[in-house]
Amino acid sequence: MKRSLLAVALATAACTALVACQRPSPEASTAAPATPAATADATTTPPAAKTVPTDLDQLAQRVVTQSAAVKEGEIVLINGQAHDAELLEDLAVNVRKVGGFPLVSYDSDRLSKRMFFDVPEKYDSQADALGAKLAGLANVVISVGNGMSENLFEGADPKRLAALGKVAEPVAQAFMKHNVRTVEIGNNLYPTPWRAERYGMAEDELAKTFWNGVNLDYSDLQTRGAQVKAALAAGNNVHVTNPNGTDLKLRVQGRPVLVSDGIISADDMKQGGPALAAYLPAGEVYVTPVAGSAEGKLVNSRMYFRGQQIDNLTYTIVAGKVTAMTGSGPGYAGFKAQYDAVDDPRKDLLGYIDLGINPNVKLPAASVVGTWVPAGTVTIGTGGNTWAGGDNSVSYGNTVFLPGSTVTLDDKTIVDKGVLKL
Repeated sequence: MKRSLLAVALATAACTALVACQRPSPEASTAAPATPAATADATTTPPAAKTVPTDLDQLAQRVVTQSAAVKEGEIVLINGQAHDAELLEDLAVNVRKVGGFPLVSYDSDRLSKRMFFDVPEKYDSQADALGAKLAGLANVVISVGNGMSENLFEGADPKRLAALGKVAEPVAQAFMKHNVRTVEIGNNLYPTPWRAERYGMAEDELAKTFWNGVNLDYSDLQTRGAQVKAALAAGNNVHVTNPNGTDLKLRVQGRPVLVSDGIISADDMKQGGPALAAYLPAGEVYVTPVAGSAEGKLVNSRMYFRGQQIDNLTYTIVAGKVTAMTGSGPGYAGFKAQYDAVDDPRKDLLGYIDLGINPNVKLPAASVVGTWVPAGTVTIGTGGNTWAGGDNSVSYGNTVFLPGSTVTLDDKTIVDKGVLKL
């Protein structure tokens, strides 16, 4: 979503509940270039809070009153790390100012790591009783996707991680069934040193890009999102090509089209389910394909798995599912081991196509990896897609960012070499 379901799910049962209904984050499989293994002290000591170039209290007010539309009497779960305490507290205060009841939980990379490596394996398959109860209690979840470590689960047993994914699936479904509204602040752009390195940016530059994206006028984004949504809803045949070799065709006729425009509106609340989510910085329109319609090749030129580079990860897709996968680089073996550990054929289904529409978020032209929201960006994913309006709830997926792509809809060009034409 995204947003790393697994990393937070390992922290505590409560944290599982806080993110279970969000889309999978690409960070678990697209982390920054390898760095020396962190020492225990490095993971124990949280980073010092940095001055951010925005008014956090004003942002918190907008998130509470506009993005999440918190109402009097509602219960709001708020989660993040200690270095964002000011923002978390501002969110809580603004929830209370409209008559809501905030519950703030703090986690850390250290806690997430210990909740995996220090907890006996026999509990991996234990049903998440707390998460299930919170799904029926909470009205809103606001989370800050601010993990500071890109290779948190280096050395983790893939089979154990797959078991935890199975436990997370029913909790995610419970949150969606109860129509819990979710707002994630981060969306694979939260400024950290390793993420800035991935995008080829200074951390301060990434911070400016992130906050500019968060502070976009949501009314403008709603208008733009409605235009793209209308085009996709009226179309059928989608063709995506990219200079990296991606050549994929799929159909979308009759499929629900969703928009993350920064606001959970009254119409969204009537629709319920996956429409009740906002990912900040916002600016995406997404749709799931007609089952069995996807055909072709999907290529991820470069990605990272726990800090290890993978080159030219290539999927062959036939009748809507992955039938072959190849790749190279030091991270591919670990990625493939994790993939193989997920014993569920739903992991191979093509999940969604996502178009970025946010003009305030721009990555350097030289960046070899992408992210969700820059206007004209194309993202395609496999596996779980309930967050995008699909019915595949498997707790596994892989996200492929395709900057510079061309997309046609019924032979009309809607994205031309990375430029949105709608």
